[in-house]
Amino acid sequence: MDDPVADLLIRCAAQDRTAFRALYAATSAKLMGVLLRMLQDRHEAEEALQEVYTRIWLRAQRFDPARGRGMTWVIAVARHLAIDRLRARPIATEEADYEHIPDSTPRAESRLVALGEARRIVDCFGTLEPARAAALRGAYLDGLSYADLANRHSVPLNTMRTWLRRGLMALRNCMDGQR
Repeated sequence: MDDPVADLLIRCAAQDRTAFRALYAATSAKLMGVLLRMLQDRHEAEEALQEVYTRIWLRAQRFDPARGRGMTWVIAVARHLAIDRLRARPIATEEADYEHIPDSTPRAESRLVALGEARRIVDCFGTLEPARAAALRGAYLDGLSYADLANRHSVPLNTMRTWLRRGLMALRNCMDGQR
């Protein structure tokens, strides 16, 4: 056979410790490179390398030289172990990020204050003349221009500006008076 790793694996399957030492000497550098590249951590790669050789010792009888070369089988054992370790890693970065994101939902107190403010604004709009309240809603809620509002209400442009300015002042006075 021209596959020295395969010969060593066959001997390891027969519990030959000398063959196992020779297998380690022949393959450990290559396997360490594979594990380092996949795991990106030297300490973890060293631990994984020990586990790879434990698996090889326990599973050497599964190697079939008719199905492939010995080095390919050994690398596959290391690769599968590295994949298992990568899958077992916690997704700490995502979880840690979520812990530091402030909760943007309003608290009950904030919601109650906002609800009260909304009621006050509605009440204050009710104190305005209907046409002026409609003009304010059109300008500040619907985004209509002064010219559009002047045309809609059939008033001169400067009159519309006056309506809006006086309407805002009336709303502010009403809101200040309800506190």
